[in-house]
Amino acid sequence: MSKTTKLPAKLAKYLEKAGINHQILEHRTVYTAIDAANTLKRKMEEIAKSLLIKADKDYYLVLLPASHNLDFDKLTRCLKTQTKKEIKSVKIPGEKIMTELLKIKQGALSAFGTLHKLPVVIDKELTKIKKVILSSGSFNHSVEMAMDDFVKMEKAMVGSFGVKKKFKVSKPKKKVKSEKLKTKSKKKNNK
Repeated sequence: MSKTTKLPAKLAKYLEKAGINHQILEHRTVYTAIDAANTLKRKMEEIAKSLLIKADKDYYLVLLPASHNLDFDKLTRCLKTQTKKEIKSVKIPGEKIMTELLKIKQGALSAFGTLHKLPVVIDKELTKIKKVILSSGSFNHSVEMAMDDFVKMEKAMVGSFGVKKKFKVSKPKKKVKSEKLKTKSKKKNNK
């Protein structure tokens, strides 16, 4: 029997202090935004995927819909525009960096950059929905709140850097008529 993790106390305190309307969603253990969408039976566009990004020497918390992939070139241009800095390299650091830098378990990145002392950058596609489901830093809890409230609360930068995922739809293969081959089976003697 697996233990369910609690909502991180630091996040609970932060949400209470902010006084913003939100709902805590308890669910089975999930490790990805896509798993959260499937578990909560929500559209992938309603689930925010949280990524730790390193742009040169600075770190950012980047959010985009679970239905989108990150376009690094677009994110680089967005960060240059938003921060007014020249940025040469944008990458996703390894899990080890995340645990060392943020002092969290691998994969337990919350969507709340303020808790991690990180600026938040949101893909504009997320701002088109009224309510968003966000990672809490727990594998068993998510936070649902109004997208506008989240943007204000986190003082988030908004830009366009997501690319809609393309799913391959496989066509059914044509049935091939097979000819029956008459073969004689030979019995082998097992000695």
